[in-house]
Amino acid sequence: MAYFNGKKEPPPQVETPVWSCTGENCAGWMRENFTFEETPSCPLCHAEMKKETRTLPQIP
Repeated sequence: MAYFNGKKEPPPQVETPVWSCTGENCAGWMRENFTFEETPSCPLCHAEMKKETRTLPQIP
């Protein structure tokens, strides 16, 4: 019998398109499929955002 002490396997990591803030002092970003606008502005500092790809946990 194996005991894992409640440890779960981490979710798989996948390449995900995201929008990243272009503001110098802002680290804001959001997944592309969570936006409603074609070219969103940063919800934190209202600067422009650019498309990037990040390796993130997969969301079912």
